[in-house]
Amino acid sequence: MNRDEALALLHEYTKSESLRKHMLCVETAMRAYAKKFGEDEDAWGIAGLLHDFDYEKFQVIPDHPVKGSEILKEKGYPDDIRIAILGHAGLPEYPRETLMAKALFACDELCGFLVACTLVKPDKKIASVEVLSVKKKMKDKAFARNVSRDDIIQGANELGVSLDEHIQFVIDALKANASALGL
Repeated sequence: MNRDEALALLHEYTKSESLRKHMLCVETAMRAYAKKFGEDEDAWGIAGLLHDFDYEKFQVIPDHPVKGSEILKEKGYPDDIRIAILGHAGLPEYPRETLMAKALFACDELCGFLVACTLVKPDKKIASVEVLSVKKKMKDKAFARNVSRDDIIQGANELGVSLDEHIQFVIDALKANASALGL
């Protein structure tokens, strides 16, 4: 299991550039959190990279992510990565009990929201996004309406960090990889 193999699997299953970009953003945030918590950056990164790889093929929960997890199992991906991916969908039979699972859930919706916040900035750069403006946009239910604000808040709580700290941490992670992410 390595990043190149995971990236090849992502490209095999995911044709949408925006969905690919989303998974690269979540990978970036997950690697940053792994480093912060002293965890395996490669494993956490791969969990972020592959968390939605099956979405175009299996768009209905629980098919996504359960069928994707079965594919990952067949390909030899470790249980900790598959368990984290299963936990990001909020299915009660797959509770988020590991730190990796909690981080993946916390980063998933927030990364999507931060990209939306970036794209409405005049310069379209993550470097221009600030916590205060993100929180203001969270109150606007019409903005990025498909992003669950409750999941963003719950994710920070499950991870044991304040919402402001979580937003800033993920902004900083995405800033550090902005050129590769197109942000």
